[in-house]
Amino acid sequence: MWKRVLDRAGIEEPQLRRDYTQQRRAVRRFATAEYAAARLLLPAPLVPHVVAAVAFMHDTDDRIDRGTWDDRTAALTEWDGLVRKAFAEGDSELPVLRCLVRTAEHHPDVRASVEEFLKGCEREVAWRTIADEAELERYMEQYSLPALMLTACLLAPPDAAARAAFIGGCHRLIRAMQRFDFLEDLSEDVRAGRPGVPADAVARHGADLTRPSAELGRLVVEQADLADTDLAAAACLTDVVDPSYRPFLRTLIGVQRLRLDAVRHAGASLATRTSGPPAPAAAALLLRETVARARRTGH
Repeated sequence: MWKRVLDRAGIEEPQLRRDYTQQRRAVRRFATAEYAAARLLLPAPLVPHVVAAVAFMHDTDDRIDRGTWDDRTAALTEWDGLVRKAFAEGDSELPVLRCLVRTAEHHPDVRASVEEFLKGCEREVAWRTIADEAELERYMEQYSLPALMLTACLLAPPDAAARAAFIGGCHRLIRAMQRFDFLEDLSEDVRAGRPGVPADAVARHGADLTRPSAELGRLVVEQADLADTDLAAAACLTDVVDPSYRPFLRTLIGVQRLRLDAVRHAGASLATRTSGPPAPAAAALLLRETVARARRTGH
């Protein structure tokens, strides 16, 4: 039960229990599969803090992803101020920030991750197109990786060498995820005037991003192959974390593999439709890891 999860996480104040419950409902609604994986596969004391980090990331993205560049910049400035005020005062009028502050008290690495993420949001607000691989790498380092580390820092090992390997694995994972995220949402991003596929790769293949073609198909294959290399390298993550986190990470990486396979299958049709992992396969993967975890722990 959720109340027991809050107990095990040391969240005792009635208002905070309501706040975390509110964030749980929100995350379960907009990230159903991710919430299920965290709830079923991560140790109970960690789950509310993962929920808080994911809710904060989603709230931030929602605030800075609407309107003109001026609107987005103003929204980020306002939000940055509210976040800093919450940390300075140890409280906020907003439940999502009250939870974030409490989570950072339990897990101090979260505060540094929030700082890096908010700094990276400036790049997220500013970009219109990505010129080449070098610019894509800067985008991933400055925004995508800090966004992932909001939650990943909760799983990071304390040993310095293992932690360095963990961050390297997270970097490879988010490079893969961001690349096929741009492919999955290609049709929507093109309509919004913000395609994430590097422009030099588009030009090299002579691809028209607005319609299916052989050229676009070859571009998708090239980008999928690059993501595949990074995703394979990210498997090292399960070797360096605490054993109790490994089922969750295996599931996360497995779902990304399903996403990548779906992108390959969609190919040039991504010009006109979005893509995503098949729900039955993702559910089966989660079920296998849940059953295996239950057998190992005796629950």
